[in-house]
Amino acid sequence: MNKKIIIGAVVVLAAAGGYFAWDYQKNAIYHNKNLTYGNGRLEATELYISSKLSGKIEDIRVTDGDYVKKGQTLSMMQTNTLKAELAQAEAKLLQAKANKISAEATIQLKKSELDAMNAKQAQAISKLDSATKRYERFKPLRDSKAISQQDFENAETTYLTAKAELEGAKADIKKAQADVSVSQAQLKAADANIKAAEADVARIKADLDDCKLVAPLDGRIQYRISQPGEVLSAGGRVLNMIDLEDVYMTFYLPEIEAGKVKIGSDVRLVLDAIPDTPLPATVSYVANQAQFTPKTVETKVERQKLMFRVKARIAPELLRQYREYVKTGLPGMAWVKLDPKAEWPEQLKLKKDRKTK
Repeated sequence: MNKKIIIGAVVVLAAAGGYFAWDYQKNAIYHNKNLTYGNGRLEATELYISSKLSGKIEDIRVTDGDYVKKGQTLSMMQTNTLKAELAQAEAKLLQAKANKISAEATIQLKKSELDAMNAKQAQAISKLDSATKRYERFKPLRDSKAISQQDFENAETTYLTAKAELEGAKADIKKAQADVSVSQAQLKAADANIKAAEADVARIKADLDDCKLVAPLDGRIQYRISQPGEVLSAGGRVLNMIDLEDVYMTFYLPEIEAGKVKIGSDVRLVLDAIPDTPLPATVSYVANQAQFTPKTVETKVERQKLMFRVKARIAPELLRQYREYVKTGLPGMAWVKLDPKAEWPEQLKLKKDRKTK
């Protein structure tokens, strides 16, 4: 009987010793001077897919939880009105181009008329020069009665007529020059109208492109905000999505420990859902001002103490491998290595670096 009691006592003591050893090993990590820790939740950068213009949603091509690629069409807004405006703008552009061709032809015609007026003026100058010489030559001959009064008057009339014709030619040239200037102004106006019409066409085409809502990056749709058939104002939100390459955990550290944490420090994230699979991360942000711990975050220090917000970011290349498993909101712990030369405890090592039993 005594022997059985002794054996039972030994077994109990061995079990108790094993438990205390296991418990000590489990909790030793909390007393490791090279580590600090905080509680938090997995988060990711969120963005909204919104309509640039007001209008009706024609179609939404994704649903909650879908993975999408950058440039993928997610939703379409109604485009009937814009297509009609585009047709009208393109017609105005064609008309403006036709007006330019007409203005160019008119300029050529007016320049030809100006050339003809210049030739006519040259002819009038030559005619006036001849009439002037004849008139000046006849003046002394009239005084000496060498020619009749009728011949002198004929020469004078020819002179005055040639002079009037030259003045008329000069006036015609001025008019032709004015016509050329007007035609050139019409050409400039036609060019301006073309540019305005092209700008309208480009604007409407840009608006049509904006009616196609595309994914700005690779990510996952979290939920629909609006539904097909709804009419949105400019900037109305259609979808909410997250960037699966910008996932991080925000946690809080006491001021004494936060002062030892450097940007780029190694971090291991241990999620409650997969406690045996630490995720490597790095410190990407440490608040420069202390703040009270938010009520939604549990820590092992008094809430009255000021805490610093810290963000640990998971490497994008790692996230690409496990994007199907990334879920925001998962709770866990962030372990920060204060001494970069120290080794991670066995339970915080990556699976590939752990000792095989």
